[in-house]
Amino acid sequence: MTTATPLVSKATDRLRQLPRGLAEHEGFADAIRALKSRQPATFDGVWGSGCALLAAELGRHCPGPLVVVCPQASEVDEFSQDLALFADCPIDRLPAWETEPGERIIHDEIYGDRLRTLKRLAGTANAGSGGTADPTAKEPVDSSSRVFVASIHSLLQPTPRRETLANNTRILRVGERVAVDDLLRWLTSHGYHATSAVELPGEFSSRGGIVDIFAADWYQPVRIELFDDEVESIRRFDVSSQRSIESLDALEVTILQPSDSDVGHFADYLPPNAWVLLIEPEKATQEGAAYLKRLDRAADFHSVPETMRRLGEFSFATAGALTAGTLGVTCRLQIESVERFSGDIGRVREELDRVGQGHDVMVVAPTEAEVERLTELLGTSGLAAAGRLSFPIGTLKTGFRMAAERTIVVTAHELFHRGELRRMPRRRLGKAIDSFLDLREGDLVVHLAHGIGRYRGLRLLEKAGHVEEHLEIEFHGGTKIYVPAAKIDLVQKYVGGTKGRPTLAKIGGQLWLRQKKAAEAAVMDMAADLLDVQAARVSRPGIAFAGDSDWQHEFDASFPYQPTPDQALAIEAVKHDMTSPRPMDRLLCGDVGFGKTEVAMRAAFKAVDSGYQVAVLVPTTILAEQHYQTFRERMAEFPFDIARLSRFCTPQEEREALERLAFGQIDIVIGTHRLASKDVDFYNLGLVVIDEEQRFGVEVKERLKTLRSTVDILTMTATPIPRTLHMSLVGVRDISNLETPPEDRIAVETRVTRWKDELIHHAIMRELNRGGQIYFVHNRVNDIEVVAKKLQRIVPDVTIGIGHGQMPEGQLEKVMVDFVNHRFDLLLATTIVESGLDIPNANTIFVDEADRYGLADLHQLRGRVGRYKHRAYCYLLIDQGKSLTPNAAKRLRAIEEFSDMGAGFAIAMRDLEIRGAGNILGTQQSGHIQAVGYELYCQLLETAVRKLKHMPPKLSLDVDVDLPGEAFLPDEYVPDMRLKIDIYRRLTRISNVNEIRDLETELNDRFGEPPATVRRMLEIAELRIDAAIWQIAAVTTEDNYLVFNYTDRGRIGQLAKRNKRPVRVVDHKSAYVPLDKPDLEPNRLLQIARQILRAG
Repeated sequence: MTTATPLVSKATDRLRQLPRGLAEHEGFADAIRALKSRQPATFDGVWGSGCALLAAELGRHCPGPLVVVCPQASEVDEFSQDLALFADCPIDRLPAWETEPGERIIHDEIYGDRLRTLKRLAGTANAGSGGTADPTAKEPVDSSSRVFVASIHSLLQPTPRRETLANNTRILRVGERVAVDDLLRWLTSHGYHATSAVELPGEFSSRGGIVDIFAADWYQPVRIELFDDEVESIRRFDVSSQRSIESLDALEVTILQPSDSDVGHFADYLPPNAWVLLIEPEKATQEGAAYLKRLDRAADFHSVPETMRRLGEFSFATAGALTAGTLGVTCRLQIESVERFSGDIGRVREELDRVGQGHDVMVVAPTEAEVERLTELLGTSGLAAAGRLSFPIGTLKTGFRMAAERTIVVTAHELFHRGELRRMPRRRLGKAIDSFLDLREGDLVVHLAHGIGRYRGLRLLEKAGHVEEHLEIEFHGGTKIYVPAAKIDLVQKYVGGTKGRPTLAKIGGQLWLRQKKAAEAAVMDMAADLLDVQAARVSRPGIAFAGDSDWQHEFDASFPYQPTPDQALAIEAVKHDMTSPRPMDRLLCGDVGFGKTEVAMRAAFKAVDSGYQVAVLVPTTILAEQHYQTFRERMAEFPFDIARLSRFCTPQEEREALERLAFGQIDIVIGTHRLASKDVDFYNLGLVVIDEEQRFGVEVKERLKTLRSTVDILTMTATPIPRTLHMSLVGVRDISNLETPPEDRIAVETRVTRWKDELIHHAIMRELNRGGQIYFVHNRVNDIEVVAKKLQRIVPDVTIGIGHGQMPEGQLEKVMVDFVNHRFDLLLATTIVESGLDIPNANTIFVDEADRYGLADLHQLRGRVGRYKHRAYCYLLIDQGKSLTPNAAKRLRAIEEFSDMGAGFAIAMRDLEIRGAGNILGTQQSGHIQAVGYELYCQLLETAVRKLKHMPPKLSLDVDVDLPGEAFLPDEYVPDMRLKIDIYRRLTRISNVNEIRDLETELNDRFGEPPATVRRMLEIAELRIDAAIWQIAAVTTEDNYLVFNYTDRGRIGQLAKRNKRPVRVVDHKSAYVPLDKPDLEPNRLLQIARQILRAG
């Protein structure tokens, strides 16, 4: 975003000063005096976001912390963001638990937020690490100058007592002595989980003299390094890289289980000079009572009367549009609602002039790009001509009219009826997805020379008087071979897409060689076909769309979130394709909710901005409706005509749309397979966006094939393509991968469980208690009503709507619209919810008879929830007493295991294991993947592509270094076997010395000073790179000689000339270097080899 112009900055400053004007209202000074003398006060006539205006001004007068209590849990984030626009002080939240006692988990973000807020209020945060409870926080902590936003729900929930908090807090300082065993016992006894790599709050790890801890209220974990029992250093580290970021002098650690939330009350933490502002008191009381009524264990919570009494112990004020009664001094502020706008771009100027007559009007927009667009649209209005229209930057839930000041504040999304999902910044949690290359004992593996075997673990074996670590692989007949860890790249985890288990290879047999040769021939043919298709496309004339216009810049910049790095790359690639003269045919892959639609909308905008039409083809009517709404809202401020063509259209609407499409009066049309019919004529079609092409029938695909030769095509799929395959296809298929989840997405908690009435009741009530909605997927229409009655019996209070594809036209649309508008709580539906329904308020999904679904289907269904700020839940239900097939059990275990953001790539690999590879490469290639394994298949494909494109082969780093001396990772240094395998594999793939230095630094940081065997391992990796540069395949010893096995006679000749030591080329593959007896000492020998290879 560009720097705000002086006019915009002035408007924003003026908006932020609005709270000061409240002090001039009659009765306001009396209310402040009353509050300062511990008397109650009432503020009447406060509408919408005007409550945040009031809270900001009260915060200025309050001598201590100000606590704002919202009537609903969902309003805490919204109010906090509104308040941030007006208040000058820091704002903290006390979110409500979304779970009941007993099922709370330490890594739940809500637990961390609550704990952090309580510590700030308790003043414990001022001790230790530079005045901060969280070693990652930078701001000074002073609770007296803060505003705390809570809901009535969060205040009814018990907190830890103050003494419990204090007793479970320790301060660690550099230079102090700490008994490590006591520290570890303390962590374990409070529910913290020991792990090999710390990634989530509530985890710790211990490796020799290093202890990693991730406390619940921290944004990032901390590494404590000790010498004996003395703390040598304390460092904050990054979860994804596991590398240290910053050193700390001291650290405050509070280790407390969520279940320790005993009978304390939030009010216990407030100092005597705190003020309390209760928003809409009558509504808050009703919401609190309804919340307690829905709880299974209401006796464990505080009552509403008790909470009101405790809040009344402080300076207490209420605010609302119309309060039922008055407390103490009353001040009427006249902050009123603003009239509703039509949302029509052609009428908004006149509407604003009419509404704003006699007032100064501020239109609040989230970005400067949107301000520029609004200035274009509204700059010729009467208000603008009179100098009474301004455009401050900010986010606000609703506008308001300040009658006394004759000022109106309205938001851009209110003018154009755009939904605004505002999200609070949050810490990013989630375990890193384990690579499918991770090996576990018992896994099938592919040995590049021998074929398919079974991995049996790591073994330390003695060889020529020294110890070396090996992978034990078992083959047919129990035959075992041992692969040195230095050659781990010879072994790959077998992922083959076969439904049966492949047989183990026979050592010395010919079958493996035949299978490998057949796969090589097949990938060569496929690569050649792909290159032919690409060459034909390049030779055809296409549309060269114009570069980005001012409108395009404004549209792109008005995206309310920061695009992920992957999104930015995809957008750049799509625009590059569109501006080139050849037809675009790009595949956009991305997990559910990772931002594919935004990429597609920017491409569509470029096309219509250049005077062309766009067709968006989607597989379901529901998705067509969703995209139609999304495109209209996103482009509301631009004069483009967007229409839909689907089953939801009446025959009359369909005829009109087809006619307008043919005459060029529609810019973007969004529809189902109907769009691919022969009677659909376009005036000037330039771009076709296809969502989930694999779900369309043969006829539609044939029609798309003819379109591909004339217009630009962007195909989107939520079935991710694994990175290795993507990289193998670089240069023959245009693919963009979205792998990075949006910043604020939270992983969906997934549970596989038998049908239990009690569990279903509990999960539904939890969602209702936080104001949310529920999906219940049952994929059989014939007994869906039976399931509805069953659910109604389990949860009598829930309102249920039923939707399925066999409903009459119009009825399904009504059900969906009603669910979107929250006219009922639970949508019981078939898998029509799989594609397209995007309802941020629905964050619990049940999938009945989950064992009947494929892995990708389950992943898609789960992606319907978790779109907004709440922790989402997915329950995969299995009938009581039903036995699962091995593959069904495997699918369910996989979906439960890979529940984190970005899991789609791991899901795709596991799906490949379970169901076959036909969905990625076509059925012809599946057999070859099954025969040689996925990873080797990708290597063969990459080699074939390079060969066909006449590219030089990659520099081979496959150098066999077999010198005396021990080089391995001892168990006491890296105790976790999977971490070991990862480090060994990274070592074999290192391609330059800088990467070795980087790995050495990482090992030193994560595991401490490397022992001699690890240092030697790194030195040998460096030697391997030196040897590869000289095209040497092996470095060994023979008697009193150092031996180099080479592949290029010219290169070995050059090496011999550069060396003072004699390098004697004795045959077509070997060169010998004579050694003295002292030279045979392992360290000396390694040094000599390095000197020779680095000569000159």
